[in-house]
Amino acid sequence: MAGEPMQIGEVAARTELSLRTIRQYEDSGLVVPSASSQGGFPLYTDADVDRLMVIRRMKPLGFTIDETRDLLTAVDRLATDHPGTDGELSPEERSTLIARVRHYERAAAERVAELRAQLSRAEEFAGSLRARLGEGVLA
Repeated sequence: MAGEPMQIGEVAARTELSLRTIRQYEDSGLVVPSASSQGGFPLYTDADVDRLMVIRRMKPLGFTIDETRDLLTAVDRLATDHPGTDGELSPEERSTLIARVRHYERAAAERVAELRAQLSRAEEFAGSLRARLGEGVLA
């Protein structure tokens, strides 16, 4: 069940994104508020928040805005695939879109592995400094 539409401040709090960042994502077409208030202010749904969370999770992995847009477009198109309707995908198009999503999944997994290796090296470095301080070498 969907909740009540939210104003941008509540969305920012839920996603831990700044108002400015959310507006930049709107300007770039990554997210489009699903509704607007009587005063014309954008309102967001839970689906909009979910979309912003996908974007937020891709950013620290180094995905570009264009890559993010490409993935979201593929996911959106797959979500609208309903057999027997105008939105039905051909088998070739469906296969292409699934391959595109798989590409991003593999790229994300590779980037996570790289970040884990970097974190491990950073932890080793911090540990070596602690050890030196404990030995009195740097005291």
